[in-house]
Amino acid sequence: MGGHVRGSVAELVVVIVVVVGLTCGVEGRSIERQKLDVERHLNRLNKRALKTIESPDGDIIDCVHISQQPAFDHPFLKDHKIQMRPNFHPDGLFDEKKVAATDSKEPKPITQMWHLNGRCPEDTVPIRRTKGEDVMRASSVKRYGKKKHRSIPKPNSANPDLVNESGHQHAIAYVEGGKYYGAKATINVWDPKIQQPSEFSLSQLWILGGSFGEDLNSIEAGWQVSPDLYGDNNTRLFTYWTSDAYQATGCYNLLCSGFIQINSEIAMGASIFPISGYHGSQYDISILVWKDPKEGNWWMQFGNDYVLGYWPSFLFSYLADSASMIEWGGEVVNTEPDGQHTSTQMGSGHFPEEGFGKASYFRNVQVVDESNNLRSPKGIGTFTEQSNCYDVQTGYNGDWGNYFYYGGPGKNSNCQ
Repeated sequence: MGGHVRGSVAELVVVIVVVVGLTCGVEGRSIERQKLDVERHLNRLNKRALKTIESPDGDIIDCVHISQQPAFDHPFLKDHKIQMRPNFHPDGLFDEKKVAATDSKEPKPITQMWHLNGRCPEDTVPIRRTKGEDVMRASSVKRYGKKKHRSIPKPNSANPDLVNESGHQHAIAYVEGGKYYGAKATINVWDPKIQQPSEFSLSQLWILGGSFGEDLNSIEAGWQVSPDLYGDNNTRLFTYWTSDAYQATGCYNLLCSGFIQINSEIAMGASIFPISGYHGSQYDISILVWKDPKEGNWWMQFGNDYVLGYWPSFLFSYLADSASMIEWGGEVVNTEPDGQHTSTQMGSGHFPEEGFGKASYFRNVQVVDESNNLRSPKGIGTFTEQSNCYDVQTGYNGDWGNYFYYGGPGKNSNCQ
């Protein structure tokens, strides 16, 4: 009897060892496969650099030849002739000296942290190098560099029961009901505190076409703090695009084929420098996105001096014609840690009523009309899901034109 029991136990131990061994083997193989997938993805994203610059914030900036950038992995761009400048700037903004800023002997202002350690040569574009750990933080290799589905602010849908359905919260100004061919704003730059690494805080403009269904087209640009995407809490310049409501198409910055960069000075996804301080010096960045009336491509300009590049119009369906809505403002992710509202800040982390030097702002908010003129938007609306957490207040004056203060601390005694 004892021998029989011992035999059964021994057999059971052998079975467990075999099962554990098989499981470890499967896990080992899946880890190896994941490592291989990550490696392949890095090889696709990180192009051969003609020069490499190490930024004080830990970023590595690769100066990649303009013709080797990720955009040209797109099958439709194989024989694309790079458009080195827009045919038209809206409302006479275009100035040849500005596009040819690289020829200037004037010292250039520091606008990104990596500039402290060098610049990229002409005919190259600066690309923030993607590291293995960046990709590993994503839910999958395929989702790396992509926003989650349904993160767009939809102003007419503020049903209190659905406030945190997507986990995204907004405080925005918007216009709709016309045909828009671009948007501009000067955005106050801060470094909001993020409670959870999986949350983010951003301030941006959205250029939207189509319905809020599965076919939404969006072009986005601004600044963001996203530990998940970048592995730190730095405030960074970013862009985003999608032609199917964040499902399969599009990405942040240059993390997929799409945006064609022509500028050697500014790196998408790199840290912005310097940053505003509460009661201290205030810094802001100007962003203009507009549709070239001749070629139909959507161009982006950063500040007065940097035309960064363009999104080819074939990437889009609705935006191949025009946008039907423009939004400006802040967005955070609220994962409701511990079952309560997040304390992730939007903007400066202070409410609009605190005003200049304390609350974050968008100023000189404009749209581009069908005649390619920059003009004040008509009938600006505002939207926020929970104004006790993050709020928005609009105004108008001679210097700032249409402006608004926005943001907030998230969790507080009125926002639980």
